[in-house]
Amino acid sequence: MKSRFITPTAEEEAQINKGIAQDPDTYELTDEEFKQLRPFRGRPPSATPIKQMTTIRLDAEVLHAFKAQGPGWQTRINEALKHYLKEHPIVL
Repeated sequence: MKSRFITPTAEEEAQINKGIAQDPDTYELTDEEFKQLRPFRGRPPSATPIKQMTTIRLDAEVLHAFKAQGPGWQTRINEALKHYLKEHPIVL
């Protein structure tokens, strides 16, 4: 299997290392620092969550209508529900 990566020549590697050494904002990670790196997945946690994840069952026709408008259908459902609540306040 052929590698998809192009390995730099010794001369190119030396130029890369020279550039790293000259940049005050960049440094090579130690092996220990490199081991601590974790890939970032998803949205970062918020100190004050504005939205909460939930599961909701909708009629197929409602879901289809929102999805037919393209990406952002969940946001549009949220906006429609907020609009409904303004016109139909819930008294607790």
